Amino acid sequence: MIKSERLLQLLTLLRAKRTAITATQLAERLEVSERTIYRDIKSLIASGIDVDGEAGVGYMLASKSSVPPLMFSEQELESLMLGMRLVKALSDDALAHSAQTALDKIKAVLPERSALAHEQKTTKFVVPDFGHSKRAQYSELIRQAIEQKCCLSMTYIDAKERRSTRNVAPLGLLFWGATWTLVAWCELRNDYRMFRLDRIELAQLTDVPFEVTEERNFQHYLRQWDESASTDFW
Repeated sequence: MIKSERLLQLLTLLRAKRTAITATQLAERLEVSERTIYRDIKSLIASGIDVDGEAGVGYMLASKSSVPPLMFSEQELESLMLGMRLVKALSDDALAHSAQTALDKIKAVLPERSALAHEQKTTKFVVPDFGHSKRAQYSELIRQAIEQKCCLSMTYIDAKERRSTRNVAPLGLLFWGATWTLVAWCELRNDYRMFRLDRIELAQLTDVPFEVTEERNFQHYLRQWDESASTDFW
């Protein structure tokens, strides 16, 4: 993470806290050393940000009068905060981290009364992350392959415990409420196939590009898909 991004995240964390937060806590959240936090605090102060506190005690912003309000309704805020909790619990580590930083930014610009009210509301919606790593394994790699339009080579275990090697063109991801599923064009079957992420034993990004066409894309697949589609994926 470059310094400018880290300083922005540090400022966001300080804004979100109503009490002092220690350098140790800040270092854990930003995944840097405490020494780096001390240097970054000095950088914020040098740039004109009024930070109160000292090493060993904790830090907080002296004033939040310059923080602009968010133009969201109560229900919009509740939806956003609950949605980001869902992303944190059900997606891969990269998206979970982005959801947390987005949540921090929203909390940072809420008036204290609103922040406390929303915290009380959203704690009534629990999103357990049991099995998170298994459900979302290879999700980040697959998203990269979809974005770059590069084929994947993977070892897959189907519902009958049969292992196969597949070369696929990844088109999109579906979430069924229990697991993430990859929709892909399978070279072996020469057709669309769905692959549960928790059944992918190994996946590797290749340098083989694929082309998205009118007859071979995620939306085309979804238009063909109906409620009778089997959930016993290949």
